[in-house]
Order: sequence, then structure tokens, then C-alpha cells
Amino acid sequence: MADQRYWDSDCFLGWLQAEVDKEKECESVLEAAKDGKVLIVTSALTFAEVLMLKGKKPIPSGNRAKVEAFFRSDFIVVRNISRRIAETSRGLVWDNKIAPKDALHVATALDANLLLFNTFDAKLIGKCKRSKAISMTVERPQVTEPKLSFGSAQ
Repeated sequence: MADQRYWDSDCFLGWLQAEVDKEKECESVLEAAKDGKVLIVTSALTFAEVLMLKGKKPIPSGNRAKVEAFFRSDFIVVRNISRRIAETSRGLVWDNKIAPKDALHVATALDANLLLFNTFDAKLIGKCKRSKAISMTVERPQVTEPKLSFGSAQ
């Protein structure tokens, strides 16, 4: 079974915009996804948010076909925002001071029962690590191969 993880919008944007500080980390996860080892889950919010994240250079409309084709990849699962997810995110905003859009992403991952959430947002990583309500690992994208255990050599 494929490793399932949530990707925040900044992961997609880092790869789509070929951001030097993010592209390599994203590429390793995307290669594993293309090989069927990783399934990337994200919110429908990502479709719009990724085009123009605050403080980032927007993706030009000339790249429309590339972006649309990318999000139709078999290794990307898109989850809709339900009332339950919205209510969970509201609690994350109030109780953990997480920004509303970030809270929607975190709540979507929690609703999907995912154990891993990838983001480049250092503030979000810190807030999630301090929260008792967030039971998943929140970190930058990376692929770690399982280690084989051969036991003790006696």
C-alpha cells in the first residue's frame, strides 16, 4: 500500500514554480508517487490557493494546461471541504492560532486520518507540533525508505 500524506499548497507551488529551495524535496516525493509508493492527498482549496499564495509569485494563466493536467494525476487525491472539516478548522484557529486557510488544510488531513502532513511553512509546523489536537507528523516533504531489520548477528 502506498504511503499516504497530505500536501499543503506551498508544496505544490514549490514544485510548479521550480523554487530552488523546495523543488528537490518535492521532486523526491513526486517520483515516489509516480512509482506508486506515495499517494498525495490535498484539499480542493489547493486548486485556487496554489495559483497565488500570499507573498509568492503567481502562476501565470499561460501555465493553465500544465497545472490542470498535473492535478489530474492518479497519485493526487482531492478532498472536498465539508461542514465537519470547516468546524474542525474553526477550532484549530481558535485553540491553536493557526491561520484559517492553513487550518482548513490541517483539518482536511485530520479528517482523512493521515499520519503525515507536508508543508514548508515553519510557523505552521511549530504550531502543529505544540498542539495536542494534531496527532500527525507535520514536516517538510521527504521520502524515507523503510529500513530492513536483520536482528542481531550472533
